Amino acid sequence: MTTGLFADDSVTRRVNSEGVLGLGGGRALLMQLAHPAVAEGVADHSDFETDPFGRLRRTIEAETTLVFGTVEEAHATAARIRAVHERVTGAGYQANDPELLLWVHATLVDTALRVYTRFVRPLRRNEAEAYYDESTRLAELLGVPLHRQPGDYAEFRSYVREMVATLEVSDVARELARKIFRESAPWVVSPAFALAEQITVGLLPRPLRVQYGFRWDRPRKAVLLAAGAVSRATLPWVPSPVRRAVVAIG
Repeated sequence: MTTGLFADDSVTRRVNSEGVLGLGGGRALLMQLAHPAVAEGVADHSDFETDPFGRLRRTIEAETTLVFGTVEEAHATAARIRAVHERVTGAGYQANDPELLLWVHATLVDTALRVYTRFVRPLRRNEAEAYYDESTRLAELLGVPLHRQPGDYAEFRSYVREMVATLEVSDVARELARKIFRESAPWVVSPAFALAEQITVGLLPRPLRVQYGFRWDRPRKAVLLAAGAVSRATLPWVPSPVRRAVVAIG
């Protein structure tokens, strides 16, 4: 059955319906900010200073509508996003630039695949390929022509690796990251927030983690691996409504 851009049994809907994907939100955001033009645009045209997670929240809400909404809702949401991006311009950047849009989209796709694999279950190669193939519809709807996107999953992985290897994290991005982790969490949720921070840092590609200046060592890695193992072992026993209560990114 199909009521939106994706069939009910599509890989995209199956993956994105897992609430645990919310753990990847910080990773995707930091990967996006690692692109200097994205960081400048966010710093200049958003309320990031006062609401660091507002942009991420809006991204998640939009992605949810694009994936789970009707065709009409998906197209309307994409049109609103493109209209907002039209106003986001500055010295050396334009938010509707297909290259920037592709990178932002790629961080969401790559993060969804990695978080699902670590905390839900490993995806088979054909599932990952299908997920990427389906994601190109979203990228195209948001302004990235199909011919500007990687041709298949293998090319997509190469694209992400190349970007990670060549991006130079700016001082602006490091300052934005500091605001995310040091100024955003109320003290009452600080223990949970600290764990989420470590998960975010551990999931980041190493070159970006180093450039941001995050600490990482074997004990932290062991905690991340243990969290993944516990999640994969327990999630199959969690009722579906609970698992899918928080629809996350992808």
